Amino acid sequence: MLVRLLYASRVVDTSPEAIESILAQSRQHNPGSGITGVLCYGGGVFLQAIEGGRSAVNALYGHIQRDPRHQQVELLHYEEIDERCFGGWTMGQVNLSKVNHSILLKYSEKPELDPYAVSGKVSFALLQELMATAAIMGRA
Repeated sequence: MLVRLLYASRVVDTSPEAIESILAQSRQHNPGSGITGVLCYGGGVFLQAIEGGRSAVNALYGHIQRDPRHQQVELLHYEEIDERCFGGWTMGQVNLSKVNHSILLKYSEKPELDPYAVSGKVSFALLQELMATAAIMGRA
C-alpha cells in the first residue's frame, strides 16, 4: 500500500553544507527503501513530501522525528494514495530563493514558506505548483 506523508520542520543548521548533507543522505537511502519525494527549504524551514510503502514511510518519518538536525517536526498530512506524484525523484529539491514570490503569496499571507501557518492541503498544493512550474530540481 502506497502512502504520502507531508511534514514541516525547522532546521538546526542552516548552512548550505548541512542542507546538502541531508539531501545527499536522502538520495542515497531512499531508492533502496522505495521512497520518493520532494524537499522544499526556505527561511530555516523544511516542507517535505515523502511517498512509498506505508512501513517504509512510517519508519523514515520516525527517523526524521529523532534526527537532531530537525526540530519542531510536525505532521501536516498523511494519506493512502493510488499513485505517486513524485515518482521521478528519490528526493527532489526546491530552492525557494529562486522561486517567484507570487507563487508563495498564492498560498499564504506572506511571500515566505510557513507550512506551520497553513493546512497540509495548502502545503501540498504549493508543492504541486512548484513541480508544475519546474521549480523542483535534482531528480537524482
